[in-house]
Amino acid sequence: MDLQAISSLMDQFEDSDIRELKIDEGDFHFYLSKNKINKMQSKPAPVVENKEPASKTLAKSEDTEVESTSDAKDAAVKAPIVGIVYLQAKPGQPAFVKVGEHVEKGQTVCIIEAMKMMTEIKSTLTGTVTAINVENEDLVEVDQPLISVKED
Repeated sequence: MDLQAISSLMDQFEDSDIRELKIDEGDFHFYLSKNKINKMQSKPAPVVENKEPASKTLAKSEDTEVESTSDAKDAAVKAPIVGIVYLQAKPGQPAFVKVGEHVEKGQTVCIIEAMKMMTEIKSTLTGTVTAINVENEDLVEVDQPLISVKED
């Protein structure tokens, strides 16, 4: 395959809906992909120094848990499967949800494509969307937060 044919193939690939292309002809191997690399970053947990004796800490642990859940940061709708996330039903259509909008439990918030199967992801929470934690066509992992919701 000559350089002009490769260049033409790349242009056609870019303009198409194809996500991946692999060509093997003898010693010639060619691979193109539009899939994004997942750029998940893990942050280290903050170090908290506890100056109370262990006996007091154990006695308070149940109260602390209740307080932290009622005072917790926004809850998240998480990815149940690995795949490519789509924030809208079709290109050019509005997103399923936007920051600041109210979302109901059971409402579709995105679609995840896995093995050519489209799975609607429904909200497990009722409240106001405070953040969309992924971009359209990102590769997502299981339990990765997709959207953050401040529960009602």
